[in-house]
Amino acid sequence: MTVTIRPAEKRDVPAVAELIEEIERFYGASDTDIQPIEERRLQVEEALFGAPPLASALLVEDETGDIVGLAAYSFLWPAAGSSHSLFLKELYVRDTLRRQGIGARLMDELRALAAARPGCSRVEWMADRDNPGARTFYESLGFNESDGKIVYRVDSGTA
Repeated sequence: MTVTIRPAEKRDVPAVAELIEEIERFYGASDTDIQPIEERRLQVEEALFGAPPLASALLVEDETGDIVGLAAYSFLWPAAGSSHSLFLKELYVRDTLRRQGIGARLMDELRALAAARPGCSRVEWMADRDNPGARTFYESLGFNESDGKIVYRVDSGTA
């Protein structure tokens, strides 16, 4: 199957909001955990197209125009010294299209975005320890796990 990888546009908000439900279910969310679609749409629009945007996304579009994957990322500062990094928050490709090189293409696109941005010293991301598929995927691309950081997380108290 031929796919196109491109930056998200405002017209993609409904499709990205639908894909986020699929991603949530992939991570084990139940019906009661899923936000209403309109709430998701508003949050996607604010995150990607608010003033200022909180994040950016590369989308995978199939031959029929359906959004079948995404790479959501932000630039973080500081990274090494006064440089910044591209932080990949979510990489997702629909199950029916996995193991076809699409995830690798997304990673290549992200690395190219980072390399083209002056002062961006690296690309960083995390994978869940209990997601062997993701860990195997990144290892297959030649990336090594880093044991230098411990991730802490606390809820902000808002939805």
